Amino acid sequence: MIQTAEPDASATVERSGRRSGDGRSRPAPESRARRHEQLVLGATPRAHLLPPEVQADRRAAALHRRLVFAVLAVVAVVALGVLGAGAASTNAQAQLAGAQATTQSLLAQELKFVKVRAVQNQVDLIKTAQEVGASTEIDWKPYLQKVQATLPAGVTIATVNIDSSTPIELYQQSSASLQGPRVATIVFTAKSPALPVVPSWLDALKTLPGYTDALPGSVALDSASGIYTVTITMHIDARAFSHRFAQKTGK
Repeated sequence: MIQTAEPDASATVERSGRRSGDGRSRPAPESRARRHEQLVLGATPRAHLLPPEVQADRRAAALHRRLVFAVLAVVAVVALGVLGAGAASTNAQAQLAGAQATTQSLLAQELKFVKVRAVQNQVDLIKTAQEVGASTEIDWKPYLQKVQATLPAGVTIATVNIDSSTPIELYQQSSASLQGPRVATIVFTAKSPALPVVPSWLDALKTLPGYTDALPGSVALDSASGIYTVTITMHIDARAFSHRFAQKTGK
């Protein structure tokens, strides 16, 4: 016997939609949800037969492995850093030891030349003393020969009196404003068979190195021999210094 069931009025209302107060029908929530469902064609069918606890355990195990690998990587990096720092420290200590050994070797070699350095210092001191001691030296022999060369023929120098400066004492200067600075004074007497022309002699003396000024003295005649004796005072400056021990420059 076939029985026909009457459809439930509430279900019919739910499927057909609800009517609002204005008489228009609205779609049911179930029909709205179905609209957003997307139909996927050709997908691989999958069936998860394992319980959710097993999948959670697997994900936890994978995460644990990743954490272990990360910790091992950090440990490896730290170990490499420690090894690198140790190698750098060892290298630095080796270089320091080498430098110290080189310094000790140089000091030992330097001790061998202490006596040589002492002798060299003494030589330098002697050279300096010679230079200072001869700083006011004038080579008088060639200078007097030059003085003799300025005199006329037949005139000879009879006597010479020299007063010069020293390295430890300043030479006394003239109080006369017209006389220049001087470092030595030469007073010489010359004998001439003829009447001397003293102004010409004084002009000739101006060609000598270091000449400052010259003053005529007395002129005397020896009646027995007919020889004239002339006295001349000459001042010279620092240009007449010989600089015998001065160090040469410009080499």
